[in-house]
Amino acid sequence: MAAVSEFYRDKAVLITGATGFMGKVLVEKLLRSCPQVATLYVLLRPKGQHSVAERRQQLLSAQIFDSLRRSSPSQLEKLVAVPGDIMQPGLGLNSVDRARLEQEVSIVFHSAATVKFDEALKVSVYMNVKGTQSLLHLAKKMPKLEAFIHVSTAYANCDREVIDEMVYPSPADPRKVMDTVEWLDEDVIADMTPRLLGNRPNTYTFTKALAESLIVSEKGSLPVTIVRPSIVTCAWKEPLPGWIDNFNGPTGLIAGSGKGLMRTLLCDENLVADIVPVDVPINLMITAAWHTAVHRPQEMLVYNCASGSIRPIYWRQVLKYGHNELRRSPLSDVFWYPGGSFTKSPMLHNFWVAVCHFLPAYAIDAVIMLMGKKPMMVRIHSKMLRAMRCLTYFTTHQWTFKSNNCLALLDQMSLEDRKEFHFELKDMDWESYISTYCLGVRRFILKEEDKADRARRRLNMMYYLHHSLRLLLFLLAWRVLVSRSGSVRALCTSLLNLALQLLRLRPRIAS
Repeated sequence: MAAVSEFYRDKAVLITGATGFMGKVLVEKLLRSCPQVATLYVLLRPKGQHSVAERRQQLLSAQIFDSLRRSSPSQLEKLVAVPGDIMQPGLGLNSVDRARLEQEVSIVFHSAATVKFDEALKVSVYMNVKGTQSLLHLAKKMPKLEAFIHVSTAYANCDREVIDEMVYPSPADPRKVMDTVEWLDEDVIADMTPRLLGNRPNTYTFTKALAESLIVSEKGSLPVTIVRPSIVTCAWKEPLPGWIDNFNGPTGLIAGSGKGLMRTLLCDENLVADIVPVDVPINLMITAAWHTAVHRPQEMLVYNCASGSIRPIYWRQVLKYGHNELRRSPLSDVFWYPGGSFTKSPMLHNFWVAVCHFLPAYAIDAVIMLMGKKPMMVRIHSKMLRAMRCLTYFTTHQWTFKSNNCLALLDQMSLEDRKEFHFELKDMDWESYISTYCLGVRRFILKEEDKADRARRRLNMMYYLHHSLRLLLFLLAWRVLVSRSGSVRALCTSLLNLALQLLRLRPRIAS
């Protein structure tokens, strides 16, 4: 057995954030590729009408566990739900569960976080900073602890252009920020949030930077390692190519563009789109825990898990590859022909939003209301554009993420481990991956059946409607210009005469 898999033999692992996108992939990968792992404890809280036991079943009902259900169903029994809440004091653990975790756990993966960019500061601080502090306190009481892997983000230091694999000075004192949000009213916190954020774009990146600083000051002798993924996207190779379970980031862009709803995005297409498939940081996290425990580095290591410095893809390529695939394999019931463009001009972007988004949306809603039904298009466009605005900072800026520690880790892995826990991006075919991404959005997010003929017919109809409308608008604009301006009319006549003369001369030139 490969060294990494063997390391997890008979080990108990604690995972926070197991119901999240990355958390699900982490659980599946550990159960499948580390079959001798003893127990996976996952911290879960009741949510809505669902108990902790029901949420465990919901987690295991995800499609990515189908293969394990068929081949090794007993592996799923190793997943043990522990009632708790990362936002509560002491993680909301009872004394029995706390004692069991303290006595048994050897590896901790801390991936719980609120990833909403526009989350209220108080919620973001409680989840991303205070939750990390509570988990560190628990880890200090684990005599068997060999590795504590904290999942941060490559954009925690987005106020810098070049980001090395190190923890930078904190934008604020994390303890003071935690005290502030605990005692002040939410309205006061909302008013002071912009001043606290400074030149960071949102509460997510701000609190992730605070959490890293807190770890440095409070970890003591704990064997902590930080992994920083960039923009995490659908699975590349495993557990299912194209698998995704949320609309975040480029996923919403693909869905909106594929349906013909997304027509413009504020984005500099010449910048690097630093996306990374979800299986890459998951394999890196599992391997980093092995390295932390076995090699025991003297200093805390940080891994920037990004693609830009290794195998870059630019936003213009994302647009091109995406459009090609969405037209080759169209989504069902498209609202309009897939298209649209990127622009880095806010003024031009706002113009196209008004013309291509809200003008048609209001017109369609008016027709829907005349039919006695509830309008929906303006609401859909507003929600979609609000989500895309959260991406604007990351589509109009570029960073250089150094990944020397990732490369060094690869050198210390056996060939078997490099294959089983693959996180090397040098062999990435981005065109093929974006194609897989589009198909994954259709299959796993939109849950569309494969009705290729029907989807193709509708796409062809929308193609002719799209270009007919463009021609009509051009002719109307031409008519207005020609009728209103004598100079424009004279210029058009001269150009037409010149074109006719060139056409008459063409045979003579050819002869």
